Amino acid sequence: MKRAKQTSESIELGILLALSGGFMDAYSYLARGQVFANAQTGNMLLFGVNLARGQFQHALHYLCPVLAFGLGVFLAEFVHFQKIQKVHWRQVTLLIEIIILFGVGYISFEQNLLANSLTSFVCGLQVQAFRKIHGKGYATTMCIGNLRTGTHEMCNYLCTKKVQHLQSGLLYYSIILTFIIGAILGNFCIQIFSAKAIWISISLLILAFILMFVDREKDEAFQ
Repeated sequence: MKRAKQTSESIELGILLALSGGFMDAYSYLARGQVFANAQTGNMLLFGVNLARGQFQHALHYLCPVLAFGLGVFLAEFVHFQKIQKVHWRQVTLLIEIIILFGVGYISFEQNLLANSLTSFVCGLQVQAFRKIHGKGYATTMCIGNLRTGTHEMCNYLCTKKVQHLQSGLLYYSIILTFIIGAILGNFCIQIFSAKAIWISISLLILAFILMFVDREKDEAFQ
C-alpha cells in the first residue's frame, strides 16, 4: 500500500491515535468508575438504565461524558475553521488533548465525573479531527464503524478478488487490533501508575504531534 498523501491520513499516525484511543477507554472504565471515554453508545445505554431505576446521581456519571464528547467534536470543528498559519489545525487539537489529559492525571478518584468528562472531551476532539486513513473514513476512538467497513471490504474481496479490497479490509482490522493493544497497555499501566497512567496516552499523542511535521507542505494543503 502506498504512503498516504497527507501525514494526517498515514498508517503510522492512525496506529498512534488508535493506541491512545484504546488506552483512554481502558483508563476511564477500569480506573474511573466503569464509564466509557469513547463508547458513548454504552454511556447512553447506562444513562437510560440508571434513569429508569431512579438512580439519578449515578445516571449523571454517564450523561456528562456524552455531553463532553459532543463539545469536543464542536471544538475540533471550530478550530478547523480558524485561520491558523504556523501549525496545522489538527496539531492544535492534539495540543489541547495533551494539556487536558495532563490535568486529568492530577484529578483524584473522588472526582471521577470530572476526569471522565474531560477524557471524553478529548476523545470527541480526536474522533472529529482525524477521520481518514489513506483517504478512507475510520475512527481511532471506537471500533464499530471500523469493524463494519473492514468486514464490508473483506466481503468485496471474496466476491471480486480485487486486492485493494483485501488491503483495505486488513487496514481496518489492524486499526481494531491496535485499539485492543492500547486497552491492554492501559490495563497494565493503571496497575502501576494509578491515576497518572493517562500520561502514557499523552506520550502517544506527543509522538503523533511530532509525526505531523513530516511532509509539512502536504499537510498544509489538506485543509
